[in-house]
Amino acid sequence: MPVLLHPAYFPNIHTFAILAQKKVVWETWDNFQKQTYRNRCYICTDQGKLMLNIPIRHVGGKEGRQLYRDVQIDYSENWLRQHWRTLQTAYRTSPFFEFYEDELAPLFERKEKYLLDFNLNTIAVTCECLQIPIQNNRTDSFVKTPENMLDARKLVHAKGEKPIEQEAYIQVFGDRHGFVGNLSILDLLFNEGSRARDYIQHQKLNIDV
Repeated sequence: MPVLLHPAYFPNIHTFAILAQKKVVWETWDNFQKQTYRNRCYICTDQGKLMLNIPIRHVGGKEGRQLYRDVQIDYSENWLRQHWRTLQTAYRTSPFFEFYEDELAPLFERKEKYLLDFNLNTIAVTCECLQIPIQNNRTDSFVKTPENMLDARKLVHAKGEKPIEQEAYIQVFGDRHGFVGNLSILDLLFNEGSRARDYIQHQKLNIDV
């Protein structure tokens, strides 16, 4: 049965495990909500777990909520350069950063107008790095209670998420912080390289619907 997911910013390992093991449909007609993985991801630096946040242009006045697909990225500050430099600093000593940096760097060089498009691009490029199929099925309307698919849209919420059981792998700063689980897929990719695909294909899924 297909799984309904929100496209997130370099999604976490559990989300990518679902993508590697199941047929996925991307939710593209929901309302944007704050404090979700729609515009943030987590990596591990020498200081510990760190959030990378994409600033967005907020709708003001009477307009109120807006569709996720209509959310525009705010480039008033050069967050693209900041995020890429942070990734370089955090992972330049990892075994596989140099192997993938040429594929990932262009994502931080062009300015996509819409957050949804940018996120889908990060997912597509990461799928290519992992050598797993890119899934492009999208919703064409919003359905509160979808039929004939597993609704895993709640996994996009960064607050109150349930702990995910994951097998530990060697991380750059594991000697300082121990194993930090369910970070952005980038952490697994830079630390495990081609083994990352096998890891997510055998990861136990926790789709609480």
